[in-house]
Amino acid sequence: MSDERGVPGQMDLPLAAEKEAPRPALRVIAGGGQRQEEPLTSRDAVVRVLLATGADMLLRRISPERAEEVEQQVERVLKLFDLVDARPELMPRLEAGLQVLEGMVREARTFRRRRRAP
Repeated sequence: MSDERGVPGQMDLPLAAEKEAPRPALRVIAGGGQRQEEPLTSRDAVVRVLLATGADMLLRRISPERAEEVEQQVERVLKLFDLVDARPELMPRLEAGLQVLEGMVREARTFRRRRRAP
């Protein structure tokens, strides 16, 4: 049953999906097994730090207290990104905040490497 626009109603739709074209198989992208260290130069990179910190905390690689410290620094840096858009003279503060955050990330990486070493 179609409406006045010719759009099929609920009862007109087929119950089983018709045969679709086959989907391409999943493929593995060769990455060399090493995660590339991304410079913290954008808001997106800073947010990825927060996501990685959450994962580290869930996997018990870092303490909830340390994760909270990183979260607070991420919030400060994101606010500075917003402020720099309106007041470019704050760029040195943003750069300093990014350096602090980069140090926290580097420290976490070093700790993870030490834990994995035999």
